[in-house]
Amino acid sequence: MNSEISPQISTPLGELTLRLSSTPRGARLARRLAAQQLDAWGYPHDSEASDTAQHVVAELAANAVTHGRVPGRDFELRLLLLPEGTLRIEVSDARGDRRLRIVTDADAEGGRGLVLVAVLSRTWGVAGRDVGKTVWAELPLGRAPLVR
Repeated sequence: MNSEISPQISTPLGELTLRLSSTPRGARLARRLAAQQLDAWGYPHDSEASDTAQHVVAELAANAVTHGRVPGRDFELRLLLLPEGTLRIEVSDARGDRRLRIVTDADAEGGRGLVLVAVLSRTWGVAGRDVGKTVWAELPLGRAPLVR
């Protein structure tokens, strides 16, 4: 895990930034909107690339609404399609605590979601911001298609 947002982010081919309610409904919507945007960028909803990205978005969004929720504050989803065929997913919440708990105990009831993020992504990390934190992951999607 990297501790800060990578300073070398290429100019994106495409970008989507949304604020969503810090509720389970907002987390589900984040996953659906990510799938819709990836389809618009040429990665069909049923493709492996889209499926992987949806899993990562779902996990990061669920963590934002479960552990990063501050009453009255939304969370933010940002997707960047980078030229080298990489998707950068950023989920920002209003809670500034940057400690992330990764649970590897097979008997634990939860906490293994970040293990999934680590396995599915090329790299991931957490960074502070003025209010809250951003948890990010970069996924290799393959050759970047033309943005529609």
